[in-house]
Amino acid sequence: MKPIDYQSVMARRNETMLSALGLDYAPFLQHPVTFDYEALMAQVSYSLDTVREIQSRVGVGNTALIELRQINRLVRLLAPKGKGARIFVKDEAANPSGSYKARRAALSMHHAKEAGFKGAVAATSGNYGAAVASQAAMRGLDCIVVQEVFDSLGIGQPEILEKGRACEIYGAEVLQLSVGPELFYQFLRVLEETGYFNASLYTPYAIAGVEPLGVEIVEQMQAATGAAPDVVICTHAGGGNLTGTARGLQKAGASDCKVVAASVDLSGLHMASDTDFNRKHFTTGHTGFGIPFAGWPDRTDVPRNAARALRYMDRYLLVKQGEVFYVTEALARLEGLERGPAGNVALAAAIALAQEMDADQTIVVQETEYAGAGKQPSAQLSFARARGIEIRRGDPDDETPGAAVVIPDHPSRIKLRDVDLLHVRKSLIRKAAGLMPQGRKLEAEDIKFLAAETRSTLEFVEACVT
Repeated sequence: MKPIDYQSVMARRNETMLSALGLDYAPFLQHPVTFDYEALMAQVSYSLDTVREIQSRVGVGNTALIELRQINRLVRLLAPKGKGARIFVKDEAANPSGSYKARRAALSMHHAKEAGFKGAVAATSGNYGAAVASQAAMRGLDCIVVQEVFDSLGIGQPEILEKGRACEIYGAEVLQLSVGPELFYQFLRVLEETGYFNASLYTPYAIAGVEPLGVEIVEQMQAATGAAPDVVICTHAGGGNLTGTARGLQKAGASDCKVVAASVDLSGLHMASDTDFNRKHFTTGHTGFGIPFAGWPDRTDVPRNAARALRYMDRYLLVKQGEVFYVTEALARLEGLERGPAGNVALAAAIALAQEMDADQTIVVQETEYAGAGKQPSAQLSFARARGIEIRRGDPDDETPGAAVVIPDHPSRIKLRDVDLLHVRKSLIRKAAGLMPQGRKLEAEDIKFLAAETRSTLEFVEACVT
């Protein structure tokens, strides 16, 4: 019997993940930094058309594209003359499990079934777990979701608890843990003990499953407006959402479309901190994931992350918690669409961005998600008050994560705040250089890889490490 202490389990991580995926990462691990990213993605043996067919058979994809006409009227009232781009939203809440993550899960679960696995395991705060559970149920596969839920007092956040209930209704066994390093340890133990498929968010299958979303956006926008969108905004956390969508846009020929990331600003809160865990009010799409994953993608449950958002990101915007709560209600009251907070992160950014774009331009917010009781602003704000967090109206720029949530007192308060991508690029390059063996410098191949990884130039990479 293999030892199950923490160090032993973690030491077997590559062996465990290899057997749980049937995908050999060894060719991509020969160098501490450089690998062939497109060769990794080519491990997916399904063509784009085949992926779309697989998803269509289980009711995934081909979701509606909706123009937000009332919000667009509001944007043009706020914008300077001649400004105010049209905003459209891709209604991914119509997927079987209520979010775009059904796309990632559909291809992964198809592959798991074809490869002969009896079940699947996912480590997730919830939406993806529900998607895996739903897709597993369609294929007669077992499903286990390992979910980080509680602080040390046993208190769970409403949105995370809501997502756990969603996983259970599809028949998944949900292992709920307190915040801390044991999540990955328990995930590996479950994989070893069951022999189930590793339904990671970060495999090539999960990313390839999102590519049809980008293709659909182009097809539907061409039908609606005669052209691809000028901007697509993606809520950004681990990077798979943006990566897969951007790759789909490229495959559909929309090379001029700008891809913009948006995250909730939770600066100062640490995601692995017991005391900070319940002082945030968004379980995904925030800077606690978005910034570190953009700056270093390979911090995941697979040896090489197929979600590499910095390769595709043209701009990265931050919004405040209060702005997302405000926009969630605005979407419901102005458009009659009750949707959860994840997509509304990107929508809040879109409302501000549209005001600096020309009136004949277009923006697509590429996802919505379902709105269960635990995702409602009322649930989150009541939970915040119970934690001693101040809730008030005013200027969201006065918000302090973990201390105060400021709801805009007027829609004009919703603003753009740019992340310094130059800094993020430099940080990634310097971290990569630090992984080189002592006495060995980056070579031409490494510099070329890092230029692609950061959407920069060979000269920029060389300047960062000299």
